[in-house]
Amino acid sequence: QVQLVESGGGLVQPGESLRLSCLISGSDPSIKAAGWYRQAPGRERELVAALHDRGTSDYADPVKGRFAISKDNAKNTLYLQMNSLKPEDSAVYYCNLGGFRYSGKYYSLPYWGQGTQVTVSS
Repeated sequence: QVQLVESGGGLVQPGESLRLSCLISGSDPSIKAAGWYRQAPGRERELVAALHDRGTSDYADPVKGRFAISKDNAKNTLYLQMNSLKPEDSAVYYCNLGGFRYSGKYYSLPYWGQGTQVTVSS
């Protein structure tokens, strides 16, 4: 059984940084990639960043150049380094496991963490 547990959220001021972590346990051979989503109140959940097991990554335009996704396989942990945070980055962030289509688009499998709140406010 695959389980994901996020941590690292919190309240920060604009311009500051946070690093989210997602501890992954269990396995499924269909899993080929991992991603971070976020959902703000009244908005749909959106993909923020995705990382293929082969190392390629993709980012949503609003976070390009500020966020970085990485994975430590020895620790079975997925990370999201968030720099230069803005109030519009405030949301609940979820880690997810999935894969990449031939088109290069990430797709999610039904493996989700419980979410961690990120609030950016002065």
